[in-house]
Amino acid sequence: MFTAAAESFLRQAREIQEEELQRFASRVAAVLQGPELGPEAADCLQRLHLTIAATKYPRKLDGKFVELLQTVLCSSKCPEQIQLLCAAILREMSPCNDLILSCDEIQDTKLLGLVSSILLAQGNKVAEVSAVGQRIVKVLERRLPEGQSARYLLPVLSNVISLSPESLTEEQTNVVSKKMADWLRYASIHQGVAQPSGGFFSNPRTRQPGPVTEVDGAIATDFFTVLSVGQYYTQDQWLNVQAFSMLRNWLLCYGGKTPNSEDKSGMDRSAMSIVSTTSTSSRLLPPKERLREKAFEYCQRLIEQSNRRPLKKDDGDLQKACLIEAVTIMDIICKQDSSYVYRAVSFLKILHGRICGDATYARALLPIAQFFLNHSKMAAVDSDAIYKHLFTDIPAQLFHNPSLAFEFVQFCKDNSQLFTETSSIFRQSFPNLFKFLAWNSPPLISEFVDLLPFLLDAGTAIEIFHLLLDLPCLTAALDIQLRSGALPTSERAAIDPAVKPATCLEAFRHPLYKSMFQYLLRTKSAPEDAPERLIPLRQLLGSLASSPRVVQCAETVPVLLELFFRVVAEFADGPLINQLVVLLLHRSDQLYEIPAFKDDVYRVLSSQLVMLCKLRPALVVELSTEILEFSGTVGNIQNKEAIFTHMVWAIGEYMSVSYDKRCTVEQINRFFETLEAMLFEITQLRPLASTPSYTPRAISVLMATLTKLAARSQDLIPRVSMFLSKMRTFVQSPAVTSVYCKEDLEEILVRATELMNLLKMPSVAQFVFTPPVAMASTRFQREVNDSLPFALRIVTRLLEPTPGFMPG
Repeated sequence: MFTAAAESFLRQAREIQEEELQRFASRVAAVLQGPELGPEAADCLQRLHLTIAATKYPRKLDGKFVELLQTVLCSSKCPEQIQLLCAAILREMSPCNDLILSCDEIQDTKLLGLVSSILLAQGNKVAEVSAVGQRIVKVLERRLPEGQSARYLLPVLSNVISLSPESLTEEQTNVVSKKMADWLRYASIHQGVAQPSGGFFSNPRTRQPGPVTEVDGAIATDFFTVLSVGQYYTQDQWLNVQAFSMLRNWLLCYGGKTPNSEDKSGMDRSAMSIVSTTSTSSRLLPPKERLREKAFEYCQRLIEQSNRRPLKKDDGDLQKACLIEAVTIMDIICKQDSSYVYRAVSFLKILHGRICGDATYARALLPIAQFFLNHSKMAAVDSDAIYKHLFTDIPAQLFHNPSLAFEFVQFCKDNSQLFTETSSIFRQSFPNLFKFLAWNSPPLISEFVDLLPFLLDAGTAIEIFHLLLDLPCLTAALDIQLRSGALPTSERAAIDPAVKPATCLEAFRHPLYKSMFQYLLRTKSAPEDAPERLIPLRQLLGSLASSPRVVQCAETVPVLLELFFRVVAEFADGPLINQLVVLLLHRSDQLYEIPAFKDDVYRVLSSQLVMLCKLRPALVVELSTEILEFSGTVGNIQNKEAIFTHMVWAIGEYMSVSYDKRCTVEQINRFFETLEAMLFEITQLRPLASTPSYTPRAISVLMATLTKLAARSQDLIPRVSMFLSKMRTFVQSPAVTSVYCKEDLEEILVRATELMNLLKMPSVAQFVFTPPVAMASTRFQREVNDSLPFALRIVTRLLEPTPGFMPG
């Protein structure tokens, strides 16, 4: 960022101690009190400024030295460079208790600007800001003496309205509005004159100033703007540029809304246009309305100038920046006075048609879309083509542009409510919007947290669920797309469909994978397509799983998944919840191969599975086939332990007539047999070398669920009791003790004993595990379930009293 020499200077400045700083300040004071303030004074002040500015914590200087800096600053004989340095040091030391400056009596505009900037730097003190604002406006009201210029005051005024807009009265804002209208519209169209150097041959009369030119070199035939080019500029031209730079903020603070602007918009358009463009009638308008008129004309002129081909690249960048600002200001003006809407709509439609095919103008499309979002209804124009181009082409082509990505997503976030009410294109384009997130994950995660709820509804939930799980895969695919597009034509060898591609780049153009890439990189929603087609592509893109960008993207998925389920829970009906549960179980086998990513996703999915089951307990009965298939697969215990245990818990909790009267004994028995086989599979004794380790939690949940099911179908109690009684043999087996720690084995044995004891009292077990229908959701039953471990311990102590314990 800095050169080695600059880094060295900064390091030395930061290392200067307070004593050394005070000694150096004394040397600077001696120089400032000398007969002449020349290069030595400038050099000393530069070093002092660097020393004070180089650290994050404030530096302190002696009060007398601070007073000296203020005296030098306000001296009429002080050179401009010394004044600037003194002001910079005083600003850097803010807030400063030794400040005695005041702007009340200062007549010189340059000095007034410097002193005012110091006063505003003291913190947002309303009285101080107001005093500065009053003084600036008072100076602007009167005719300035020869040699004085308002250009030093406008930056200060801009700062005042940013800090405290209410510090100016309406009368004062009218004064400035009138001035700004003239600065914008009536600046000189001739170039400034070079300042004489004082040499022998210098003579300002030797060459008359020529006219300003356009960015393409043509002589300007219309009024001066920030896009007009000259070798030197006059004072009023500088004021023109400064007025435009603060115009947006000024209109937002003081533009107001024209009374009866809605009625005015119904006037004869042609008549109104003639009135608005007549100079004489324009001068008769109130200051705010006149400023709007001149600002609108200025913005139109800028948009026309942006169509010229610049001779310099920097001028091209300035064109684009001015175009964005001009459209934004036109939007503000139309909000404040709707009579401008009809003049702006046709103008901006033409502009959109001109720039929409040029990717370098992509940022300018956002304020144009914003304008039509705000005003198309009133103007009765169809703007869907503008939105469609914006959401279809820009994310697909420019997802890798970080500044555009942020602005685009911010635009969507700011207008999400408006989009969902006025256009279906917004929600249909979510696959394209997620490309911004996939490529720029860390900077955009907070924006997408705000945006995601507006993209979700019953029609998009399923597809967005798949897309969130495939987000790291999308990042990898975008990487391949970019690299493929950057390949020279000579390196794009012909693809043989019969030969399997050796690399991801080859696969991108291979017929076998082409449709998969197209689906993953689609620009709009495609709910009818089957995401299963991506299975081979996930495997192919596995080579990019360690890419830093892919890993960063994967880290954002759990956050968005949790938000997804929270939002969906607010509107999901029974069929959608059932569909989500089936997909949750199904997609847990189809994730991009990043171990940490899979663990995080399993953690989120398991907790959300419980939430969905609580929302709709009947799903355990309705999806019994899918749930039995998942819970009957041994591999799910070890690979997806979190999801498996939560699914088994839900079976034990909700497979009951208390939650669904369709629950039958036959269904309970089917679940029992499946889970019994699973528990037998993971607890049967094997040779030491082949004994797998399953978590105590999985074994405990399986035992508890079997006990719950047996309590509801009591013919099963003997089978469960016999199984639980064998758990002591299991935990004492050498093959098992070599795999589990002592605490885990004790936990399994204690839980088996507690459940077995509870089953010795079937009526108690039935009450605890199978509440009556009327009590299934009561506070009492919830408390019983919450305190189940305590209840199990009490029953155990009742049935197996320890010495000294006698039940009363």
